[in-house]
Amino acid sequence: MIGEKTTMERVIVHPSRRFLMTENGQPFFWMGDTAWELFHRCTRDQIGMYLENRARKGFNVIQAVALPELDGLRTPNMEGELPLHDLDPEQPNEAYFDLVDFTIQLAAEKGLYIALLPTWGDKVTLLWGAGPVVFTIENARVYGRWLAQRYQDVPNVLWVLGGDRPPVKDGEDWRPIWRSMAAGIREVLGEKALLSYHNFGDPNLEIGAKVIHGEAWSDLVMIQSGHGATEIATWDQIETLYHLQPPKPVLDSEICYEDHPIAPWPKWDPANGYFRDYEVRKQMYRSVFAGAPGVTYGHHHVWQMWDHDRQVVNNGFELRPWYDALDRPGAFQVRHLVNLMLSHDPFARIPDQSMILSAVGDAGAHIRAARSSRGEYAMVYLPQAQQQVRLDLRSLRKPYHLLWFDPRTGTRHPIEDVFSNDEITLSSPLNGPDWVLLLETV
Repeated sequence: MIGEKTTMERVIVHPSRRFLMTENGQPFFWMGDTAWELFHRCTRDQIGMYLENRARKGFNVIQAVALPELDGLRTPNMEGELPLHDLDPEQPNEAYFDLVDFTIQLAAEKGLYIALLPTWGDKVTLLWGAGPVVFTIENARVYGRWLAQRYQDVPNVLWVLGGDRPPVKDGEDWRPIWRSMAAGIREVLGEKALLSYHNFGDPNLEIGAKVIHGEAWSDLVMIQSGHGATEIATWDQIETLYHLQPPKPVLDSEICYEDHPIAPWPKWDPANGYFRDYEVRKQMYRSVFAGAPGVTYGHHHVWQMWDHDRQVVNNGFELRPWYDALDRPGAFQVRHLVNLMLSHDPFARIPDQSMILSAVGDAGAHIRAARSSRGEYAMVYLPQAQQQVRLDLRSLRKPYHLLWFDPRTGTRHPIEDVFSNDEITLSSPLNGPDWVLLLETV
């Protein structure tokens, strides 16, 4: 029976409503990877290789879709199976979901959670994509209940509705369908289900994350800061949602993909370059320092499991098969963010831009600060080399040490002194370009 061999704890919301934790009270920092087509475009051996790679690199959440985006209802998986009989959500194909079972069980054995999207959004509202639209209020509840019953004893499944579609748009409202699917899941799992919604890239949040924040069934609010344009202010989006009431954890579940071409969609131009590990780090660190309980990394060729015999999505120019793209620099660097966040009491972390007395900067130069609510530590992300910052440290307990944390390697470089200043001015090191200034009470 699926789930019987794992000792993993379910993930729940911390009592502060800002963070995540396991049922036994341990901090849970969401370090996700987008593998949207994992169930659809990979063999069992490839799934095993992928999960092992991600577990070794420090990921703990794999985001994958049961009814996937790339014509997932009419193009079979690698075992020749379609997910539904007659395109009917009330008639799931057991043979197809056997591969999903296999993946979830294997992930548990490797200490990984599966953020399971029951369906990609084009099966609810087309807008763009292959579809077809197959869900109604009635069958969404049946399908949600069926999935929940199948995985009711599986603690490493996290539930994510949506799938790159707005819940409302231009007078149309698809929330009743998503509410119905959520209700089917809740009927079986109750509060044991951690429920969220994968939004589309909505810079104003008005038809996406803010709407979902107001949904009673939503435990965790996700944004998608999106792709194509550089320096999307994910930190502003996180901060806006952070201050909504009632409080809910909020994270960026789809930042700019590593090696994604840069340019406004759909006119990709290789002359504009690609998002590299540096751009990815900037988005990850600044969103977390803005108050998020985690973040999701992604690679442009991994999410779609691209190989030479497939057409690439979004016209990538610098192509590498997904199994080679697993080892791009950004994927190795996520471990350092996880280790940094868990090296100090994560439940005490609060965003605090008031610490920064100098200019915080815009876009690529934007500086972000967080600290302990008890004054035990502070962290400041500086995205550029030799970037000066003046800090108000009256909230920090004295005395304290200073060190530079390298987000590329996880190396710590102490500044050999002990300080008690209420204000301090520093410049980030010349090499880099980006650094985290870490202040720790003695």
